[in-house]
Amino acid sequence: MKIDELRRKSKEEIQKVLRDDREKLRQLKFDLVTGKVKNVREIRKVKKEIAQILTLLTELRGSGAKVKKRTKSSSPQE
Repeated sequence: MKIDELRRKSKEEIQKVLRDDREKLRQLKFDLVTGKVKNVREIRKVKKEIAQILTLLTELRGSGAKVKKRTKSSSPQE
């Protein structure tokens, strides 16, 4: 699923997709151990989608945690 498609969904729908993807990843890992997985790249794809969803949820939450941007004066000196 593309990130644009996820952005159009409600928070509840996004959380449902996250639960489904986590279950899919769990099943893929189990199938990998038992030798049933033919396409191991699917695991990477699902993990990437989970990360995108978590990032999107963090953005929606507006956690308030601001990242301090490095300026020339705050960069480490060599």
